[in-house]
Amino acid sequence: MHSTPGPALGAFLRSCRARLDPHECGLPAPAAARKAAGLRREEVARLAALSVGHYTRLEQGRVRASAAALAGLVRALRLDEDETRHLYELAGRDDTRAPRRRSVRPVRPALDRLLAHLAHAPAMVLGPRLDILAWNAAASALYTDFAALPAARRNYALLLFTDPVVRELHTRWRHDARDAVDALRGEAAAHPDDPALTRLVGELSVRDRDFRTWWAGHRAAVAPYGTKHLRHRLIGDLTLDCDTWAAPDGSGQRLLVLTAAPGTPSHDALRILASWNAPQPDTGRTENPAR
Repeated sequence: MHSTPGPALGAFLRSCRARLDPHECGLPAPAAARKAAGLRREEVARLAALSVGHYTRLEQGRVRASAAALAGLVRALRLDEDETRHLYELAGRDDTRAPRRRSVRPVRPALDRLLAHLAHAPAMVLGPRLDILAWNAAASALYTDFAALPAARRNYALLLFTDPVVRELHTRWRHDARDAVDALRGEAAAHPDDPALTRLVGELSVRDRDFRTWWAGHRAAVAPYGTKHLRHRLIGDLTLDCDTWAAPDGSGQRLLVLTAAPGTPSHDALRILASWNAPQPDTGRTENPAR
């Protein structure tokens, strides 16, 4: 059994949060003047995607920090390389346990070809963190021009919570947004030391109150199929079947396809939308989809 860290960890965390400016960390301006400089415990917890109680226990030396918690603290406290190493030493973890960047596999050529063949069905290849790695013309026409976005912003959860157009597209936004949170939580459970995922969760926790609330929940895993209710600015209301298939190569990538039954208004609307957006010679794809 591992022992809990001593008081030195708490002192280090307090000194680090005391030097940070809330405004520079993207936090809203306080309603009243602060009694002490720096970030409050609850603000560090929010930025690190931790509960306030858990962060407090870490600062008090009552619990041992997990790899995920340390990764969140490195980002929240803006630690440099030497400070990160010192944090891991104080937490009783060897520096070799520090988070490492996960390699991202390229989209399989077969998936690229499949996207091109799905002319009337919006389809995307999603990475484990819901990064949008590839898409077809129908998906761009339905959601947004993915190619115009910086590669680091092509993430389904990020767009769902922060992009007004994508958010308004989903008429049952709360349901779909909670599914995205649950998908990310499942990924965090499988890879607690993924720094890119920690950064994504931290950003969404700061920017959206609903995300913070739902991230602290414990809902079941997301089903690989369901129904999307959308309202497109040009073609109106759509009711689409949403199905996902896991890639067989163990990459964690998933193919997401939206379809409608032939003869339905939604099916006709998708064909109209596709006719306005002729497929390109090849699918969109990020040069470096890692975040």
